Amino acid sequence: MGEPLLRLEAATVRFGGRTALDAVDLEVAEHEIVCVLGPSGGGKSTALRAVAGLQPLDGGRVLLDGADQAGVPAHRRGVGLMFQDHQLFPQRDVGGNVAFGPRMHKVPRERRERAVAELLDLVGLPGAQRRAVATLSGGEQQRVALARALAPEPRLLMLDEPLGQLDRSLRERLVVELRRLFGQLGTTVLAVTHDQGEAFALADRVVVMRDGRVAQTGTPLEVWQRPASEFVARFLGFDNITGATVSAGTAATDWGTVGVADGTPDGPCLLLVRPTGVLLGPPGDGLRCEVTGRTFRGGHVAVLLRPERGPALEAECGLRDAPAEGSSVGVTFAPQDVVVLPAPGR
Repeated sequence: MGEPLLRLEAATVRFGGRTALDAVDLEVAEHEIVCVLGPSGGGKSTALRAVAGLQPLDGGRVLLDGADQAGVPAHRRGVGLMFQDHQLFPQRDVGGNVAFGPRMHKVPRERRERAVAELLDLVGLPGAQRRAVATLSGGEQQRVALARALAPEPRLLMLDEPLGQLDRSLRERLVVELRRLFGQLGTTVLAVTHDQGEAFALADRVVVMRDGRVAQTGTPLEVWQRPASEFVARFLGFDNITGATVSAGTAATDWGTVGVADGTPDGPCLLLVRPTGVLLGPPGDGLRCEVTGRTFRGGHVAVLLRPERGPALEAECGLRDAPAEGSSVGVTFAPQDVVVLPAPGR
């Protein structure tokens, strides 16, 4: 395998007594889309700024195409950066915004205008060159900002919460378009976001950060199916977690005995049960629970449960099968939706 396009080696950034980036190692291959995911203050935007040359390192290295970027100013790194607030030039029309980078690189006018037209076609704004920025919707501004970031043909495109200011339905639509566009162009992308749905839809690989460190990295499917810790699981929205002790293929928990995968090591751990693995039945069947709430989520219902013992549970079921609030149900657990997590402190 060849040299990655981007490599962070023990990258460290400190702000006074606080370590914002703590010896982070990260690689991005050419043509790969990597999303760095995590809560506010986790270090993801600091990592992006360090790669861009906007934030000096206190330790470690940033390498692009194998070349150490120490001392290389931001405008010479050959990377594109798109911020959450787009930062379009209000005094320039759409075409002027998109052409800004190529003009700074002294690209001839005819070639520049051709590139602007092609990019606006690609982002779904054909013929918008003369439109004023003030007349654009939020989604249109996002598309113009993306075209402007792509215009100088950066070897690495970095996105900082690119869809954060848009409403959810528009974000969900645009993230699919972004993945298609980047695949079509062969763009190498490093994006940061706190929205796991956005990251999982866009990325080839996801990096979850916490307190300036990498908590887990893997494909979206790997991270979703096998979160590496309680922090990652809860950050992804999984709250059906309890202490457990595994012995001979079963786990003793406050919810009762729960089956685990063959080969699971004996000993103390935490147990995660996905909502799809919380199976509802009549009150006499399994763990007795009271239905305390229901949340409608598109084509299914999240059912909130208070068990007779152990922490609260969330189940997922179809719209027609959701039990009434205040009713009693019995709960059993599907072993294929049970994930063993390390015990606290391990």
